[in-house]
Amino acid sequence: MKNTIKLIAACAILAVSSGTFASGNHAGGHGTDAIGEPGVAAKVTRTIAIDMTDAMRFTPSTVQVRRGETIRFVVTNSGQLKHEFNLGTEADLKAHYAQMLKFPEMEHDEPNLVSLAPGKTGEVIWQFTKAGTVHFACLHAGHYEAGMKGTVAVGSKP
Repeated sequence: MKNTIKLIAACAILAVSSGTFASGNHAGGHGTDAIGEPGVAAKVTRTIAIDMTDAMRFTPSTVQVRRGETIRFVVTNSGQLKHEFNLGTEADLKAHYAQMLKFPEMEHDEPNLVSLAPGKTGEVIWQFTKAGTVHFACLHAGHYEAGMKGTVAVGSKP
């Protein structure tokens, strides 16, 4: 009986602590192989400026790159709300958005995204290794649903 109570208590502590960890800092939890890999600054072939606004839009919302190209995205939050630029597959972004709705204070430290306070500028350096469509979005609560998303068309010719 004592062992059963100890087991139940241990499970309860583990369940509560895993929820605490999930709402804290969020690093390295998403696979990015399908969209490319973190880029190296010395290999940047082009810089693309992206503006984020409180109208829940990115400008530009569509970008074209070549497979193999390493892009420096210089991202500016010109709004009054916190926004992020997050590269991923559409499925990964939707799944991550569901997590963000559960844990809105989640912090990120991943090479495929930058989260910015109002008036701030940051960058993402990314190498697009596969042809196809890569998506980007702001995953703060309500932003994705309001249309704050875009695409990168990755051409097949390097």
